[in-house]
Amino acid sequence: MTDKPTVLVTGGAGYIGSHAVLALRDAGWRVAVIDNLVTGFRWAVPQDVHFTRGDIADQPLVEALLREQNIGAIMHFAGSVVVPESVSDPLKYYHNNTVKSRALIESAVRCGVPHFIFSSTAATYGTPEEIPVREDAPQRPINPYGMSKLMTEAMLADVAAAHPMNYCALRYFNVAGADPHARTGQSTAGATHLIKVAVEAALGKRAHVSVFGTDFDTPDGTGVRDYIHVSDLAAAHVLALEALLADPSTSHQLNCGYGRGYSVLEVLDAVDRVTNIKIERQLEGRRPGDPAALISDNLAIMSHFPWKSQYANLDQIVTHALAWERKLSEMQER
Repeated sequence: MTDKPTVLVTGGAGYIGSHAVLALRDAGWRVAVIDNLVTGFRWAVPQDVHFTRGDIADQPLVEALLREQNIGAIMHFAGSVVVPESVSDPLKYYHNNTVKSRALIESAVRCGVPHFIFSSTAATYGTPEEIPVREDAPQRPINPYGMSKLMTEAMLADVAAAHPMNYCALRYFNVAGADPHARTGQSTAGATHLIKVAVEAALGKRAHVSVFGTDFDTPDGTGVRDYIHVSDLAAAHVLALEALLADPSTSHQLNCGYGRGYSVLEVLDAVDRVTNIKIERQLEGRRPGDPAALISDNLAIMSHFPWKSQYANLDQIVTHALAWERKLSEMQER
């Protein structure tokens, strides 16, 4: 423990950030969290983890925290993540995801934080020319969400070239599921993640699941995505941190996915199977900014890090999401 720096997790009260906090603690790291609780939950952060309620753009607050907690690495999850909303409200996304990230990176440089792990996205690839998508594919986002993240990747590359910092940008595909021990999960009201929406429908919290687009160039006409279990994703962040510390001269840009795609209808079939309930499907038009298919080539992360998926099974992802949704209902009833 003594040779491991303290890690600041931004957005650590949110969906992916709270899983990263658990993964870090399970691996013996000291952790501090900053979250403005706009979409996160204070209860999602363990009571023995140092918690600051605040905004990453508040540089005096952040820099005091970095120094007080002797932060040696940052995992940056704070931001906005809804693609259609980014199309209708692009300035919100450029503010939350790009402007605020710039402030956080500047604070890290000022305080001498040498390692930075960034929550990026497959949306930086836009509509890929080849499937599966490799890391060297052109990055041409088709929505402001993807562009806001790509701009932060560019800032990190430039800062790492100019200052003693290395970084890892992990480009997520579709994150799903929940902690297998039901310690945390996707809890945001009105979340748009398909599996979250589908298990809500199975438990009677929604009347139906909207299927956005049935005319894509895919086998069944619905969008195809690479769904990665959130706990496997969190494990990748811990390995990325270890890699940055082991070789401070090297940075990484890596896909996080399983290299296997499922269509919207295949996912809903899996939820039907796991719950033994037939979910009502409502067919609707495409949403703006949605590509037909996004599937990762994940060979790079497996060659760079000793990363092996533990939960690369769609039914298991659904099972964990369902268990968390049931627990969430119990918590809300208390």
